[in-house]
Parts: sequence; structure tokens; C-alpha cells
Amino acid sequence: MRVLGIETSCDETGIAIYDTEQGLLAHQLYSQVKLHADYGGVVPELASRDHVRKALPLIQAALDEAQLDAADIDGIAYTAGPGLVGALLVGACIGRSLAYGWQVPAVAVHHMEGHLLAPMLEDVAPEFPFIALLVSGGHTQLVKVAGIGSYQLLGESVDDAAGEAFDKTAKLMGLDYPGGPRLAALAEQGEAGHYKFPRPMTDRPGLDFSFSGLKTFAANTLAKAEQDTQTQANIARAFQEAVVDTLVIKCRRALKETGLKRLVVAGGVSANHELRRQLHDFARQINGEVFFPRAEFCTDNGAMIAYAGAQRLAAGEAVDTKVKTFPRWPLEQLNQP
Repeated sequence: MRVLGIETSCDETGIAIYDTEQGLLAHQLYSQVKLHADYGGVVPELASRDHVRKALPLIQAALDEAQLDAADIDGIAYTAGPGLVGALLVGACIGRSLAYGWQVPAVAVHHMEGHLLAPMLEDVAPEFPFIALLVSGGHTQLVKVAGIGSYQLLGESVDDAAGEAFDKTAKLMGLDYPGGPRLAALAEQGEAGHYKFPRPMTDRPGLDFSFSGLKTFAANTLAKAEQDTQTQANIARAFQEAVVDTLVIKCRRALKETGLKRLVVAGGVSANHELRRQLHDFARQINGEVFFPRAEFCTDNGAMIAYAGAQRLAAGEAVDTKVKTFPRWPLEQLNQP
């Protein structure tokens, strides 16, 4: 089965074609970073309009890359939520219309399920069950995964997501958009031991997260600090250490409580080098395993949507001709296909 995947939940237009026998055949991605840079963040209306402009040319580019035409596509998967409602509607309308015109089934995919399953695109893929850390600009969640569609939410952020905290702190430091990756790069130049940030909600039981206080702590620290590049790098390092330590502590706790030793980490923040290093070290300590998607599949992309959709289409799941999107869509509401 060859599935065309369409991802338009926020500020990246991702198109891919996945074959259940041959694997990933094509992958096209257009980022709107330059479009939103002048505004310091994503402008929903501009994002929607740009998806309208880019989606169809990228679909044709993916078909060309895979040396296929419309008749070779057996199904279409599109992101139906969560995300920006206007952006979601673009992908949903295009996906459902193409499915109708090409007379193939379509399936609505949960954006976070796509991230969760992204490591399945790698040559060495995780086996079920596992604990998933979904960590991005909009979500920070720990999920127990028994199989596709069988998700138990163990903990989540009660305020800012980890990636959101990175972006907001970067903005406080005057770093250009997108701030999170720039803050992480600056942290690599920082020296350890100059500043100590708290590790929120690690001194109490539970698997929930809270990162908004770290942003406030960073703001107060910046207000008192010297305004030179090295001092900013030191603060960036201390901030990153606090976020990464918190994520690692919670992952360790989740694995211990469930008795599992297999961890999957996905979402934009999963590309963070320090997070990867610490979780690899931790996995070795417990004789466990940790899995990450490759860097290009950490951020939003069509490949993860095509893969997730292929699994659900193969199980006989499909949507009717009504176009529905779900800007807020709890992952645990998904059923097994």
C-alpha cells in the first residue's frame, strides 16, 4: 500500500509517500521560518495561506521524486489535529479532495501519534511496549504505548511545553526566531557552574511537568547579569541543563514505575544534542534502549503522517467525505485501528 501523507498543522508543509513494503519513497518539506521571522513567532493566517500555496506543488514534487503518478497512490493520510485550525483545514481539504478525486480512502491522523511513531521510519525501530516522551513546542507528554492506538497518558506539562519554554527564554535573550534551536546552540558555548536553575516538579511524586517558572527564573537572572555574550551563553547552558535534567528525571521515573526499559523520544526538542546524550547514557546505565527519529523527522514532517496513516489504512480505518479537524485532540482519545 502506497500512502500520501500531508502535514500542515502549523508552520511547515510536509508531504511524503510511504510504501508498506518498500518504506519511505519520497519526502518533501517546506519551512515557513523566514515568513514568520519578522513577527517573532507563527502568524496563523499567514501560515494557512502559505500552506495553500505550497501543498499542491510539493505533492507533485513528491510524486516526481518517487516516480509515481496519482494512479499509484492507494490512500491519503492528513493531519487532522491538534494544531492551528486554519492550517489544519488546508491539509484536510486537500487530502480529502484528492482522495475523492482519485477514488482512494483517506484517514485523519493525530499529529502527536505521527511524532510518536516517527522512530518507526528508522532501520532499527522500537518494539512495543515502550514509554514515549513527546517533547515539542506545543506538547510535553509521557505516554505508555502498548501498540498503535493504545496510549496511556502518564504525565504532561501543566503550563508551558519544554519547546515553548526554550522559545520564550530565547526571546527574552534577544535571539532571533526560531529561538529554541538558537538557545541550544548558544548553550554549547556556555560554561558550567555559573548559574543554577531549579528542576521544577522533580521534588514531588508524579510525572507531570512545569516549565513556565524556568522562563521567569531566566528573566530574573538576565535582569541581574552582565550583558555580554559569554554571560548569555552561561545562562543559556544553565537553562538547558535544567530542562534536560527535568526531562531525564521524569523519563527515569516513568520507566521505573512501569517496569519498562524501552524509551522513545520524539518531537522537535528530541533533536537537542544534550537531551540525546543524557538519555543515551541513562539507557546504558539501566541496560535499556532509547530511540530517536533522525533529525529531519524530529520537527513536523509528512513522513510520520504517511507512516501513521498507512498503519490505520491497512487496518481498514478510513473517514467519510466530511472534512473535520480537531485543533484540540487528546492523544488518549485515539483508539486502536
